[in-house]
Amino acid sequence: MVQSIEAVAANNQIHSEAAQQLIDSARKKLLNEREQRIRPGRDEKILTSWNALMIKDMARAGQIFERGEWIDSAVQAMDFIHDRLWQDSCLLATFKDGKAHLNAYLDDHAFLLDSLLTLLQARFRQADLDFAITLADTLLTRFEDETSDGFFFTSHDEILIHRPKTGHDGAIPAGNGIASIALQHLGYLVGEPRYLESAKRTLDIFSDVLSHQASSHCSILVALEEFLEPTRTVLLSGDEAELQTWLKALVPCSLNMISIALPHELSGLPDGLKKRSAPDGKISAQVCEGRRCLPEIHSLNELLQVCRVHGRMALP
Repeated sequence: MVQSIEAVAANNQIHSEAAQQLIDSARKKLLNEREQRIRPGRDEKILTSWNALMIKDMARAGQIFERGEWIDSAVQAMDFIHDRLWQDSCLLATFKDGKAHLNAYLDDHAFLLDSLLTLLQARFRQADLDFAITLADTLLTRFEDETSDGFFFTSHDEILIHRPKTGHDGAIPAGNGIASIALQHLGYLVGEPRYLESAKRTLDIFSDVLSHQASSHCSILVALEEFLEPTRTVLLSGDEAELQTWLKALVPCSLNMISIALPHELSGLPDGLKKRSAPDGKISAQVCEGRRCLPEIHSLNELLQVCRVHGRMALP
């Protein structure tokens, strides 16, 4: 039971200052004795996959709770991975003592791609979008089974007797599930059919196991839901200061929605993100579900009304 210094002093019939001195002295003696022991080992390596999971959650939480420092930490972690663990167009799995090594696995690539898509919503940076596209291409090139579909856990560089394709979730989500989700989100966002087709092929090879063991394949189920009813995507374009107001207003609707703000000054974007027209410097919003899009919206109230509607959009 915790007691205040005053209570301890009263119980021992001494002054508070004397009680504090005795406690400080005892702590010092305990620490000196403890320093004689061998310190326990500590795992200090930095893992790409685990950092990717944390980046996604910090970016998402920072956006919801309006904590810019949380988003800053996600950006900083992403920059570290890009600068230190992305070498010669190859992602590495771990970093320790100034050295990155080991070819990254499916989980590293899939989780990092997924975290980039979340980070783009919290704070759009064109470098992150370019990195996401590069990672998606790497997934297809180095991990996809071109014969039987789906993604191997290890890259084609690994010469192994057996190369599994993880579909069931454990302590962390399955790489095939997260890859399929992220590829669909990015595919619709930038208008790249290769990503969408790869995700569909992955779902096809797990269709049988889903009918028998669906509860242990939750990430694949989410990917299937995405395939059947694509996530609503809102692309905002306009003045950067005003964009933040609109993004903030969309947060209560954002649980099952992707919203990205694109400042006017950006250039060189993929076709799916080309600038929309905004009359008289106003904000332009494009709302889509998969390949189905509504006419551009220039009123925040109208946009909020559309985003609050659950289920499929009714096109005019």
